Amino acid sequence: MRKGIGAPPVRKEQRESTMSVSPGVPVVCRCAVMSAFHQPIEVREFALPTALQPGETLVKVELAGVCGTDVHLHKGELNVPLPLILGHETVGRVAALGSSNARDWLGRPLSIGDRVSWTVGRTCGQCRYCRVYRLPSRCVNRKAYGVTTPCGAPPHLLGGYGQFHFLHHNTAIFRLPDDLPSESVIGAGCALVTSVHGFEKLGMRWGESVVIQGAGPVGLAALALAKESGARPLIAIGGPADRLERCKRFGADITIDIQEVRDATTRRKLVLDATEGLGADVVIECVGMPQAVVEGWDLCRDGARYLVLGHYGDAGPIGLNPHLITRKELTVLGAWGSEPQHWTAALELLRTRRAQYPFHELITHRFALDEVNAALRKVAAWETGKAVIEPNR
Repeated sequence: MRKGIGAPPVRKEQRESTMSVSPGVPVVCRCAVMSAFHQPIEVREFALPTALQPGETLVKVELAGVCGTDVHLHKGELNVPLPLILGHETVGRVAALGSSNARDWLGRPLSIGDRVSWTVGRTCGQCRYCRVYRLPSRCVNRKAYGVTTPCGAPPHLLGGYGQFHFLHHNTAIFRLPDDLPSESVIGAGCALVTSVHGFEKLGMRWGESVVIQGAGPVGLAALALAKESGARPLIAIGGPADRLERCKRFGADITIDIQEVRDATTRRKLVLDATEGLGADVVIECVGMPQAVVEGWDLCRDGARYLVLGHYGDAGPIGLNPHLITRKELTVLGAWGSEPQHWTAALELLRTRRAQYPFHELITHRFALDEVNAALRKVAAWETGKAVIEPNR
């Protein structure tokens, strides 16, 4: 195990004199660090902060989701700074607070030991996107834990693949209620909050027909929201078969297996048959493959809305026919990341509708911190449902 750069270890009694700390918090912790793309991730040691400023928080990580985006990051498909501690879907317990009157984003008191989750992105609140365009997800100074916050300098602990996670003062933290399991939050991951953001733009109306392209985490999240919005019929296109069975569990009325129905023309005919020959009112791309967009426009009725949710990573360009947009009078939408208000909606859905949408059941594989490379390989090969890292196991 390599030792990483960090502040020199300090005695526990020194740290306790500067901030409120949970008993048993060590002076160093272990984190999985990506120092190069396509190369094995190494576990290193970092010193924990010796003091916290007002609004700052230190969390002991309980679960960290292995998102498909983490696979894209490891492959170098996004221009992100290194070295980096991956992990942007995280639940943990408050281990230290920089303020005696700390509160979460909804104004609820925070205490040592509280179970929390938090938004991945931190915005500046000062740029034109934050103040004028009211589009903080595109803040020019936005930083994202586990994505665009390198760990080379203190406070180091800026991703979920570590035993502890440092949270800056401008982080939207949410105290989790006792009746919301950590597995539900991580099973839904960033897919659900991103989907909430997208549905906010769609303005769904009761009884609209919806096609979901993709049966993975984003597809399931979009299915749940479409079902809650009164979609009917609700059609899922994707694979393999076990994922489509989950889609039925989450409310899909019709599923189309791309491994059985390989021809896009035939898939389009099945959608037309289910929508009185018109096409769907709403089509939502949740795959991350450019080819899906080409097919998706053809699944829309005239005047439909098409939402792109799956292309967080840059999967490259593809030929599209813009004539379809004008001829069909399509509205094409995109949604990037999420904002705190999307988290409030997602957490409430998870808490109150856990039986209808069992996101906790999506977790199929659990890995220790030293097994992070195996976790990424299995997720990349589609050999898991939702995989999680348990750094303190």
